[in-house]
Amino acid sequence: MKNQDLTYTFTVDQSPEEAFAAINNVRGWWSGEIEGETDKLGAVFTYRYKDIHMSKHKITEFIPGKKVVWLVLESYLSFVEDKTEWNGSSVVFEVSKKGNQTEVRFTHAGLNSQHECFDACSNAWGAYVNGSLRNLIASGKGNPNKKENGDRELAAR
Repeated sequence: MKNQDLTYTFTVDQSPEEAFAAINNVRGWWSGEIEGETDKLGAVFTYRYKDIHMSKHKITEFIPGKKVVWLVLESYLSFVEDKTEWNGSSVVFEVSKKGNQTEVRFTHAGLNSQHECFDACSNAWGAYVNGSLRNLIASGKGNPNKKENGDRELAAR
């Protein structure tokens, strides 16, 4: 059997433009510290979650309302032997109209069952894409994990 790249697909009632805007509001659905712009062609942003995960992404394709592609320039995953397993892979979001709904297709191209992080990474992507991102599109509110200290302090006030 051929190794398939990790892919998730879901539909929402919102327009392709609304879905596309939510995808590119990365801070609204993906947990961790994000530095840099996440919503224009050629932009480079870095994602960090504690000392567990770091990845640097370049937006190599940006077609409003249709598709965005992030090339992973460098990565660090603390929990696998090959810490740079994501290097050279691509995170792809494709948006299309399906009847009166919008389909969002997420693919981490280059991440498949041959990779050590596949189980952990597919679980995490599943939660963020099928949960947090889908909620952000559908309700305007994603559910990334709370920041480690700052948000907790604000919530306690």
